[in-house]
Amino acid sequence: MVPVDDSQAAMGALSEACRLAKAFNASVTVVHIADFTRNSWGVAGFSNHSELDSAIADIRQKILQRASNTLEAAGVTSEVVVLESAGEKTADLIVSEAEKRRADYIVMGTHGFSGLLNLLLGSVAEGVVRQSSIPVLLIREQENN
Repeated sequence: MVPVDDSQAAMGALSEACRLAKAFNASVTVVHIADFTRNSWGVAGFSNHSELDSAIADIRQKILQRASNTLEAAGVTSEVVVLESAGEKTADLIVSEAEKRRADYIVMGTHGFSGLLNLLLGSVAEGVVRQSSIPVLLIREQENN
């Protein structure tokens, strides 16, 4: 299972999951978290919620299409899942979905933040590693990407 967003770290994890799936003749479940709590307070430049929702849906579709195209081009069987969040922690949703699907591994990207930046922003990857009984493979974002 691979959680994806629009980051280079997530795309690096997707590439690694694709490589592993090919090596072991496995399939990949791509998971994207749709966080609706962020939309509730609006964003500058959007006159109403429907415009913002539409823009976010377009971005989500591009992320998922890119992931699907990557896996399809490699000949890897995949499934795409969108999980809706209404305030739940992203790490909780990822671990719960992986357990529900009985995933063999969770392959995810990490930005590699540490210290104060990690304290302020938190780390979804850290939360997944701490909670999951399923093995987690972290792929650090490459600086030259």
